[in-house]
Amino acid sequence: MLQRIERSGVIAVLILEDAAHAVPLAQALIRGGVDAMELTLRTDSAINSLKQIREHVPEMLAGIGTVLRVDQIDEIVEAGAHFAVSPGLNPDVVRAAQKAGLPFAPGIMTPSDIEAAIQLGCRELKFFPAEPSGGLKMLSSIRAPYAHLGIRFIPLGGVNAGNMGSWVSHPGVFAVGGSWLTPKDAISNQNWDEITRRAAEAREIADTNRSG
Repeated sequence: MLQRIERSGVIAVLILEDAAHAVPLAQALIRGGVDAMELTLRTDSAINSLKQIREHVPEMLAGIGTVLRVDQIDEIVEAGAHFAVSPGLNPDVVRAAQKAGLPFAPGIMTPSDIEAAIQLGCRELKFFPAEPSGGLKMLSSIRAPYAHLGIRFIPLGGVNAGNMGSWVSHPGVFAVGGSWLTPKDAISNQNWDEITRRAAEAREIADTNRSG
């Protein structure tokens, strides 16, 4: 799973209000070469959207984001999530995900966060919010003492087509995430071609910058 995410280089982050949009949206991303997505638990339709995608777009690597509570883990696993992430680091949530066998990346922003994650056995971490908290310079600084442990990051928050090239070329980053691939107006207007275009652009940026 991690290899698939790394190959893609980008995770589409979605806030879906209507589960009816889930399948065509996932198909649009796939056509553009992005086969990893995170459905955030900020709407009531997230779990149903995940189920629809798992059933009708099995080639999509579909995960859940904004996991804040232990009691959400069982529902996420039952719905078939490939992975899950959270904006911060809640040890109880991480342990529940590990017990359930759910690949989980907690959010970090400081060296103390990283050390807490390491203590829990995590090696893939979400750097959030990436740009507001200092961007690449911040990530390079806080990663340095832990790089030898193989810690890798997914930056989210302020990442977009204009700056993702710098992020994906960083040795500590194995993928970036962002909602710019799936803007609300494109979803509400069912403009799937625009989402495919954005996905293809992001995939090209990732491939170009990683090939050097």
